[in-house]
Amino acid sequence: MTSRLTAIVPALDAETTVGPVARALLDVGVFAEVVVVDDGSTDATGPAARAAGATVLRHGRNRGKGAALRTGMIHAYARGARAAVSVDADGQHPAHEAARIARSAAPPDALVLGVRDLRAAGAPRANQWSNAFSDAWVSLFAGRPLADSQCGLRRYPLPATLGLGATGDGFEYESEVVLLAALGAVAIVEEPVAVWYPPPERRRTHFRVARDPARIVERLVSTFLEARLGRRTGAPR
Repeated sequence: MTSRLTAIVPALDAETTVGPVARALLDVGVFAEVVVVDDGSTDATGPAARAAGATVLRHGRNRGKGAALRTGMIHAYARGARAAVSVDADGQHPAHEAARIARSAAPPDALVLGVRDLRAAGAPRANQWSNAFSDAWVSLFAGRPLADSQCGLRRYPLPATLGLGATGDGFEYESEVVLLAALGAVAIVEEPVAVWYPPPERRRTHFRVARDPARIVERLVSTFLEARLGRRTGAPR
């Protein structure tokens, strides 16, 4: 992968972790820019990211992970990036793994999905269940098995991804992109990645293991039907 690369970190109330995450991403020497999208945080997420050397974009109110990813992608594309690697703000994705995904030998126009071993990584059982549930539905609608449709560590080909026209604002955005890529002409490549889960007393997540999978399935159904009925144009942004 030789074109300009950007790391995008959607962040909500992550002041204790976002600084080290941004700094580590800058230190691996792969990314031309690290963009932290402060999604309406009520703490010092933005200042912490800026102090670490990241470019900070801010939503005045919390709009959701999907909206934050789109904001980061549009910014990166306007700045000349043709691919972006998304990294969660909580520190679960080591910077060297993000660099490895960035350097993937997959075609430049492929969507590269990180695949975690959640059990080996010690992910909470509720997370393992909700991921398996979502994976089953994404795989069903995509017409192909997908090992991990929910991993936040990905390499997005920006022209192709923005051209898909995915509109979800929350966690469902990531599944929507995968489905539209599978239904369209965007190649999907899966690569194993290491992930780190903090001990229970230090874990913080905005993902709700009952509500958010339900929203993912709802979005998958509507996206699939719209695509089959030809109501999605996938107009580039």
